[in-house]
Amino acid sequence: MSDVPEVKPPVVTPVRVVIALCLIAPFVAMLWVGSYAKTDPDFIGIPFFYWYQMLWVLISTVLTMTAYKLWQRDQRARTGGAAK
Repeated sequence: MSDVPEVKPPVVTPVRVVIALCLIAPFVAMLWVGSYAKTDPDFIGIPFFYWYQMLWVLISTVLTMTAYKLWQRDQRARTGGAAK
């Protein structure tokens, strides 16, 4: 007998789709340059081009943290709650 734990095959679940969307959204937002390649509206004197990108730094942080927490919860559910 081997001590290798049984590994379940990958499964596409709604939670994993949400995780993927959380991780893909920042890439799509930043690669779609035409949506933010402008100077107006400005925010406290900062052109739109710059503050939009800085806003996505914060949004990306929240989305990545959300994806990580969802992934942890999904892994605990798959292993029966054994992992912390």
